[in-house]
Amino acid sequence: VLVAVVYEIIRAIEKLLDYFINRYFEKSGNSKAQSQSMIKTLQLIARVILWTLGIILVLANLGVNVTSLVASLGIGGLAVALALQNVLSDLFSSFSIYIDKPFQVGDFIKVGTDMGEVEKIGLKSTRIRTLLGEELIVANKELTTARVQNFKRMKKRRESFSLGVVYGTEAKKISAIPKMIEEIVKKIKGAEFDRCHFAKFADSSLNFDIVYYIDSPDYVAYMDIKQTINLAIFDKFAAEKIEFAYPTQTIVLEK
Repeated sequence: VLVAVVYEIIRAIEKLLDYFINRYFEKSGNSKAQSQSMIKTLQLIARVILWTLGIILVLANLGVNVTSLVASLGIGGLAVALALQNVLSDLFSSFSIYIDKPFQVGDFIKVGTDMGEVEKIGLKSTRIRTLLGEELIVANKELTTARVQNFKRMKKRRESFSLGVVYGTEAKKISAIPKMIEEIVKKIKGAEFDRCHFAKFADSSLNFDIVYYIDSPDYVAYMDIKQTINLAIFDKFAAEKIEFAYPTQTIVLEK
């Protein structure tokens, strides 16, 4: 009778836990495949704990001394935990990533010097497709301790660079360059002009600081717009006969 009662109680608790686990993950907004992986893992852990407690309860009521059994389970559990330390660390890191959501499948992220699109978040590791097309496998523990940049969360990208022209450039052309840059950027769809200033008398060039924004978090779109603007600047300067500067030195020889 006791066994039947314990069995029914455990089954009822299992169904209740399954309901709440499934309901939580349905509202999480994560991919179905990733949710199913997490659900199955949590259900397995819950079942192991419930059935272990149920067996101990039944044995205790049958008069078996469970104190030594519990102690043995504790020592055995500690040994298993030490042996599987890295695996368990990655597993809990996976739960942390799932709950905190620093990134999701499809996000473009940078970890250290590596960057790429997240293809899969597993229980032990995360797979990233780099710009070169190779698959990068990173342990979840490393991702929760490393500094991760998520470019997908950006509303827009800021582009800032310097551009130098030769010292022989006419003064009126120097004055006209900021307006040229502004007109070029404003003509490009998806680009937002911020500023362009004649900023510095450098050793071998007259330098302009240029800043604009790109209204897309997508890396390929960012590079496409950046390339379009650079080509437009190159064509405009060629038409206006404005020369780009490069490092030079003038040496004066005296007799």
